[in-house]
Amino acid sequence: MKTPSTKKLWDISPPIDTASPLFPGDTAYSQRWTARIAPGCPVNISAITMSPHTGAHADAPLHYGDGELPIGKLDLTPYLGPCRVIHAIGCGALVQIEHLQHAAKNLPPRVLVRTCQTSPTHWSPDFSAFAANTIVWLASHGVMLVGIDSQSVDPADSKTLDSHHALLRLNLRVLENLVLDAVPEGDFELIALPLKLATADASPVRAVLREI
Repeated sequence: MKTPSTKKLWDISPPIDTASPLFPGDTAYSQRWTARIAPGCPVNISAITMSPHTGAHADAPLHYGDGELPIGKLDLTPYLGPCRVIHAIGCGALVQIEHLQHAAKNLPPRVLVRTCQTSPTHWSPDFSAFAANTIVWLASHGVMLVGIDSQSVDPADSKTLDSHHALLRLNLRVLENLVLDAVPEGDFELIALPLKLATADASPVRAVLREI
């Protein structure tokens, strides 16, 4: 029997740097040094600036609802535990219920959906998002967190954010910008804890999957 220390890990987080793809208008990653190792200074220290939606990240309800909870006040339970990765590669603009039904038996509380063969390395509005009724269907199966390997659970040009508002209405949590290129369909343990940013609308996560 394998011990936890020898179980295989899949890192499903993209690198965060100045080339990270962003929604138009988001704040790009930048870094500057405030201290460098030198005579009289024993350490390197940097300061970084970026949108909290950079890279793999967790949206807070505050992102799509005024007066809703910021990321630092959310229960961490949804971000850690049994998870299923479902492939819906080539599903088109929206992940529909029928794209997930082949793997819907005994769904765990967390579902991540792979929609593309290779995760994008530059911004493009042509990505797959969730149909709002798919969010409702997942919630009806006891799912508490959904994730996707694209930039958003809603289409890039959406002004109504139907899937985000379905998440809000049903009290689901969400991960976006995951990298699922090397992950087979199946069940894993998800570890994707957001930072305790007390007033922020989102947080980067270092998302990993561990074999069960």
